[in-house]
Amino acid sequence: MQVILLERIEKLGQMGDVVKVKPGFARNYLLPQGKARRATAENLKAFEQQRTQLEGENLKRRDEAQKVADKLAGLSVVLIRQAGESGQLYGSVTSRDLAESVTEAGFTISRSQIVLDNVIKSLGLHKVRVRLHPEVSVTVTANVARSESEAESLAERGHVLTPDEEQALEAAAAAEREATIKELAAEEEAAESEGDSEKAETEEENPA
Repeated sequence: MQVILLERIEKLGQMGDVVKVKPGFARNYLLPQGKARRATAENLKAFEQQRTQLEGENLKRRDEAQKVADKLAGLSVVLIRQAGESGQLYGSVTSRDLAESVTEAGFTISRSQIVLDNVIKSLGLHKVRVRLHPEVSVTVTANVARSESEAESLAERGHVLTPDEEQALEAAAAAEREATIKELAAEEEAAESEGDSEKAETEEENPA
């Protein structure tokens, strides 16, 4: 089926292009969503008469979308999920989950605006594209972790800690605590020794 595109469609064409698409795609998506019209002589003529108006409306929507994109850029949303030791989720993170998280962060978007080739099934930092307009997209980060503390670690290190890394960090923390304890004990001992010396000197100067 041939249709006239009323807006830019990714991987298909620009506004005003006449393209051939599968009938099902046209009937189920392009036509009911108002993104295209059947490429009849009547519709082609009507489009040319409305082109200036359509382009003006599209430009306004694009500018508005760009303003939102500028604010969205760099956004990171945290999604807490259960996962196994290997980092595989017990379930998955879908476009609906991501849309809700971005909306909770203060930017109202729908799941259809999330461009996700595959659902997220592992812990980590995942780049996700949000399509705000046919010509405006922005990338946000989905920080998928088992806890808030792990999410903070992910944001800092860029990856989920392996068991060996966790053990190394725990060992380093334990060693630091032990060194601190020894240092405090040494300071206390030095203070006591100094106190004893002063006491002895006082006794010598003032014998009973």
